[in-house]
Amino acid sequence: MSRWRPPRPPASPYITVAGYRVLEAELAALWVRRHEVVVHLAAAAAEGDRSENAEYQYRKKELRGIDARVGYLQRRLPQLKPVGKAPADPGKVFFGASVVLEDEHGSEVHYRIVGSDEADAGSGQISVDSPLAQQLMGKLLDDEVRLPLQAGTAVTFWLKDIQYPEVENP
Repeated sequence: MSRWRPPRPPASPYITVAGYRVLEAELAALWVRRHEVVVHLAAAAAEGDRSENAEYQYRKKELRGIDARVGYLQRRLPQLKPVGKAPADPGKVFFGASVVLEDEHGSEVHYRIVGSDEADAGSGQISVDSPLAQQLMGKLLDDEVRLPLQAGTAVTFWLKDIQYPEVENP
């Protein structure tokens, strides 16, 4: 069996205005950090034998990581479309919505649907491309949301609240 997997579908280009600003700030900070690493790398390279120079090897590895992230951000930022206003129908779930879901046991969970570049499930921000967000799109209050699991079962939630946090202009 090979390890080949089909490529992932491209991520949605949508992002919140705040998320876009965070990525722009990250890119600016990476350029500053890159300059510092290059200065340290040049100093380490001037010490002589590079094959046994741990500082040189560490800085090269760090520079590769920074360059990879800078390259990704430079390709991704022009593709992104910041969404800064609430939808015409705030009674339905769309991008940027904060929702409250209740399961069969009465437990509530809170999620906000954001772009894939700013998703953080630990803080309740789920990607618009996630299966749960896809199931939520277009739903109304008190609608049932069934999320299929890998074991062939499904988890059922009921949509209890939809809100759109204050939006910013891009």
